[in-house]
Amino acid sequence: MKFKITLTNLTAFLNKITKLLIPLVVASLLFGILFGVDTPFVGDVYKNVTDVLNMLGEDALLALVALVIIFAYLKKD
Repeated sequence: MKFKITLTNLTAFLNKITKLLIPLVVASLLFGILFGVDTPFVGDVYKNVTDVLNMLGEDALLALVALVIIFAYLKKD
């Protein structure tokens, strides 16, 4: 019984963290596109996301589909 309460609290905490971090990543990507990769902090996020997309595929189509599925799931809440 106590484990169930702890798991529920952990899930709620992770949901709150995710809802906080997603807008920050989106804003960082937008600023990275607008101001370039030399912008402090923003450029690092943009470069890391670009590297991950390039690693997943030549045109990153698979990564794009995965991101659409993830965002559709997050929007469902």
